[in-house]
Amino acid sequence: MTETSLSIDGLVFETLELVRDGHVFTITLNRPTRKNALNTVMVTELVYALDYARAERGIRVVVLAAKGDVFCAGADLRGMRGDAAEASTSTVPKRGETDDVATRIRHLNKPVIAKIQGSVLAGALLLVCNATHAIAAHHAKFSAPEIKRGIWPFMVMAGLFRLMPKRAGLDFIMRGEPIDADTAAKYGLINDAVAADELDSSVSGLAASLGALAPNTMRMGLAAYNKQEDMDFDDALPFLREQIDACVQSSDAREGISAFLEKRAPRWD
Repeated sequence: MTETSLSIDGLVFETLELVRDGHVFTITLNRPTRKNALNTVMVTELVYALDYARAERGIRVVVLAAKGDVFCAGADLRGMRGDAAEASTSTVPKRGETDDVATRIRHLNKPVIAKIQGSVLAGALLLVCNATHAIAAHHAKFSAPEIKRGIWPFMVMAGLFRLMPKRAGLDFIMRGEPIDADTAAKYGLINDAVAADELDSSVSGLAASLGALAPNTMRMGLAAYNKQEDMDFDDALPFLREQIDACVQSSDAREGISAFLEKRAPRWD
């Protein structure tokens, strides 16, 4: 199945709720009785929903939210232990594995906001670390407790150490102790911690402001950001020069410059 043929119409999503409001697409984790743990069905549905969001031109911002008291408890340990899979009503086709959730978020090339209403544990950090933005309620805790289960958060490290200082990040995963939202903000794991009753308005305002910006330029800029991140400086600079040359010739740039000169709001395609 190609991206252009993706549709969510008629599909049964068992572990997610999907809502589109204008240019904003909200993906809500909906396994609150299991602390939104990532089981096989949820992973399948997340990968598909993210592929759909990337393919849909009208979607400019994705919000990752969750129901219940916990944002996500990471991987469902029942599955890791080898327990039999639960019966599922989901009809969403499989397009990837757990690591693909992280890469889909990172390479969506659209703003992705993690709306964190409760604690984030273990593999849930894959969602938070690879989003472009993360806003948390003050009471939320963040932890990588895998070491206490005899496991190491291998995949989490790829995103975590692109955000947190190395010694802080190592201590975080080596001891498995939780940090509060203010500490997470201090270390760059999240953008901001807000009062619980301000979380909805904070995320909605951020999504609206991002969704009002040049969408094609946003995609181009985020794609270039991801590509240049691991380049040597001497390789990154000529690559980025090529990108700015292409950008100023784009329809977004033409419209943005015209709107500025004509003293009006831009009308993006």
